[in-house]
Amino acid sequence: MAGAAQPAPHGERASASDWVAVAAGALGALIATLDISITNSALPQIQGEIGATGTEGTWISTGYLMSEIVMIPLAAWLTRVFGLRNFLLANSTLFIAFSMMCGWSHSLGMMIAGRIGQGFTGGAMIPTAQTIIRTRLPPSQLPVGMTVFGLTALLGPLLGPVVGGWLAENISWSWCFFVNLPVCLALITLLLSGLDADRPHWEAFFKADWVGIVGLAIGLSSLTVVLEEGQRERWFESHMIVSLSWVTFAGMALIAISQFTSKKPILRLSLMRNARFASVNIIVFMVGAGLYGISYLLPQFLSQVAGYNAEQSGVVMLLSGLPAILTMPFLPRLLDKVDIRALVVIGLLAFAWSCFLDTSLTALSVGHDFTYSQLIRGVGQILAMMPLNQAAMAAVSREESGDAAGLYNMARNLGGSVGLAIIGTLIDRRETFHTAVLRESVTNNSLIGQERIGASAASFFAQTGDMAYAKLQALGQIAAQIQTQSMVITYSETFWLLGVALLACIPLAFLLKKPQRGASAPSAGH
Repeated sequence: MAGAAQPAPHGERASASDWVAVAAGALGALIATLDISITNSALPQIQGEIGATGTEGTWISTGYLMSEIVMIPLAAWLTRVFGLRNFLLANSTLFIAFSMMCGWSHSLGMMIAGRIGQGFTGGAMIPTAQTIIRTRLPPSQLPVGMTVFGLTALLGPLLGPVVGGWLAENISWSWCFFVNLPVCLALITLLLSGLDADRPHWEAFFKADWVGIVGLAIGLSSLTVVLEEGQRERWFESHMIVSLSWVTFAGMALIAISQFTSKKPILRLSLMRNARFASVNIIVFMVGAGLYGISYLLPQFLSQVAGYNAEQSGVVMLLSGLPAILTMPFLPRLLDKVDIRALVVIGLLAFAWSCFLDTSLTALSVGHDFTYSQLIRGVGQILAMMPLNQAAMAAVSREESGDAAGLYNMARNLGGSVGLAIIGTLIDRRETFHTAVLRESVTNNSLIGQERIGASAASFFAQTGDMAYAKLQALGQIAAQIQTQSMVITYSETFWLLGVALLACIPLAFLLKKPQRGASAPSAGH
């Protein structure tokens, strides 16, 4: 890949500059994945400051995801055009500028524009990190590099709400964006030290697959908005969702046309003919749905049922990151010695098991009730994600690594968006269903219901001396309990569905193949 990176070393050990380049790539990927969710905990403060409603505030997250998912598959082409160092330096500088714009925002329009810019420039840092690792490290040290990259994909979504919540509560919501300044300055220093200067290749710009680029831009951005906003807009009852669905269809049609009309399609879907690479992408799609789904489900349960604030929920969420941190020193050796298929199967089983453990939730469940499931989930995520990172790059040739990294990371993010859309729809509809069923059971003919309402009314009457008000309070209490119980049942069903979906991916894991130790460049064999 012209201008992507220096050729990978053929010796057994990478040089110091190679490791600096890998560190730069990992840091960039970490800050990009962290910024996806860093605003989630601080959203109420941000909305209040810029005068946005709850519905409008969702675009602060949607804008980032929309632009990021478009940039990820474009990164390989833009790297060829501008050169890897030039491309990453420009994106790091622009990421700082857009972060400052978000931090200084006083209107919704300015905030959304800054978040779109953040997503576009941050999205470039995720696949390029994988490309740097694939092209700069010898095969014997690839497990170490892929472990470093995999940790960013796991820890970014976990740390985002925690860091954002702490900054918003203790300093200011603006620091959710200002914190990117010192990190990106460190990133720029690493890029200047670890990557050699390269020159642009403008011919790659003028000879690009512009049909595919236009299709990718309008198709993926529209699809992201449909998935993010669909449930809030009642899906196809909304003219906006219908219109964007047609735009998505048109974009996908252009991408399909480009596969036959362009010599170098911007989205190399031909790589999916490789059974090993296709299997990796399907599995990572489901793992992405699980990863982002849990990041949404667990804080929602802790907030709505247990009454936790953002910081308290963050502590529970971080439990799943402990296995990744504790196993980091010996995980590369494990990846090198143990069959990838076995690790992925064990990881998927553990991830699914953790979801099934959370199907026994009650209205009294609190943070410590998630300790075992979160720790098991952390083990499952790291054992599934780390081998998949390595398997994705091992399934293609070195020259195809940039395009493969774009498809791989796009699959993970799309899995997250699709998973969140399905989960949001499921929660909304099943909660309504369970609320109706529970309300039907609490009637005048229900002796238990009458006894509960009578006891509550007597308690409120003793406090207020007003029987009419006491009965209203008792009915309100019963209604709140029904709502809580319906939420608990719905969350349990959702965890069960995630577990089943993860188990369904296990047969695909047997199509994976561990790269041969010392192999210089695996083929893209079909």
